[in-house]
Amino acid sequence: QRLVELAEYTSDEFRTEISTLRMRQSMGRVGSCYDNAAAESWFAVLKAEIGTTVWETREAARADVFRYIEIEYNRSRLRRHPEYGYVTPLETRTLLRQDLTPAA
Repeated sequence: QRLVELAEYTSDEFRTEISTLRMRQSMGRVGSCYDNAAAESWFAVLKAEIGTTVWETREAARADVFRYIEIEYNRSRLRRHPEYGYVTPLETRTLLRQDLTPAA
């Protein structure tokens, strides 16, 4: 099954279609399920939150995904950080930057 999937996603026809749609293909190394684990996890969250919306235009889709990332995900969604407790991704980045600031 895995070899069939690999051949399907590396075929010239598939890559040509990806290029025609002005998309970039992302593939990990053969046999390494960890290469795209973070991306797969992120897209699972995005799909769960946005659902199966069908947008009228590519621009509308981009705007909706951008809105979700910047407003819902980065600024509103709480997640448990082992050191800082429940904070948003934006707060996590801010706190991490403060920790990296050298003492004068």
